[in-house]
Amino acid sequence: MAYWLVKSEPHKYSWDDMVRDGRTIWDGVRNHTAAINLRAMKVGDKAFFYHSNEGKEIVGIVEIVREHYLDPKDAAQRFPAVDVAPVEKLKNPVTLAAIKAEPALAEMELIRQSRLSVAPVRDSEWKHILKMAG
Repeated sequence: MAYWLVKSEPHKYSWDDMVRDGRTIWDGVRNHTAAINLRAMKVGDKAFFYHSNEGKEIVGIVEIVREHYLDPKDAAQRFPAVDVAPVEKLKNPVTLAAIKAEPALAEMELIRQSRLSVAPVRDSEWKHILKMAG
């Protein structure tokens, strides 16, 4: 199993929206590196759900429930989408400021490539963030 981080602006699609829907398509990704990451996701992989711009915090965990397929909103049919479902809300959200303050997370893609909307998370980073979340 691999771990990931997916970002969404809460005014566009929030954790509460994810829970309400029970499952959603993760689409609209047009960055080539993020698209490569979507294509690498496998059913059963887990991802942190990160509220970007507003809040700037990891708020929950989702599971990949359908591997990549063509994004139906992409007229050129070049970019992928995946389906995700909520697993659990974090007991305590983990803020970007808290992540940046942790030396063990200094190489996390969220920090290194801050504009990337879909990024891998190393096993050690995953475990560390779960501890921070309580």
